[in-house]
Amino acid sequence: MGIFDRFSALLKSNINDLISRAEDPEKMLTQILVDMRGQLVKAKQQVASAIADEKRLRDQTDAEYKQAQDWERRAMLAVQESRDDMAKQALVRHGEHMSHGQQLEQTWEQHRLETEKLKNSLRDLNDKIEEAKRKKNLLIARQRRAQAQQRIAETMSSLSEKSAFEAFARMEERIETNERQIRAHAEIEEEFTGDTLQRDFKQLEKGAVGVSVDNQLLALKQKMGMLPAGGGTTTNKVLGTGQRNEETVHAEIENPADEKKR
Repeated sequence: MGIFDRFSALLKSNINDLISRAEDPEKMLTQILVDMRGQLVKAKQQVASAIADEKRLRDQTDAEYKQAQDWERRAMLAVQESRDDMAKQALVRHGEHMSHGQQLEQTWEQHRLETEKLKNSLRDLNDKIEEAKRKKNLLIARQRRAQAQQRIAETMSSLSEKSAFEAFARMEERIETNERQIRAHAEIEEEFTGDTLQRDFKQLEKGAVGVSVDNQLLALKQKMGMLPAGGGTTTNKVLGTGQRNEETVHAEIENPADEKKR
């Protein structure tokens, strides 16, 4: 293969590839249907012309047969009037019109058969167009589904790249750092701002609640027989401890200076 043949083949392949990429199936199917409808309109016009020709031939055939009948009637009239010479001429005309009528009838019969074929072809073309309409919607739906699948596949492919996951990891670390900073700031605000006395009482109330829960637990164990006979003494010790803690806190609050000296 020469250099020019190879260049020509390469050029054709590239052009065909560009055309294939530029083809939109939905637009192509719509255009095909438009072309088919145009062909259907032309076919209807041709069939209508063929039907008109068929009717014209039938009318001409009937006219020739009518002329033959008229000349036959005239020949009979001439015979009745003893005009054999005129009867012969009338019979000659009768024969001519009969011959023309028979020829036209043969032509009309052939034309009628061809017209029937055209009608059948027109029906087939119309059926194919209707089928193409139904297939068009189905094919367009399949094309759109294929495009959606392709977009999903491309998205998944881009997400599967290492850089995408690294970006997600960086964003997650940044968010966690922000959350830790917010919690630390909240702890600082809670510890070094606000009413200190009120915060101390809240801590004291939490301790009292804990003692109450401990007492309930000891009572439950005594009820179940899980504590020795001295369980009540243990309970009183726990309660006494809670009371001493409360007294100590009150003393510290009332005499902070004395507490510092000690």
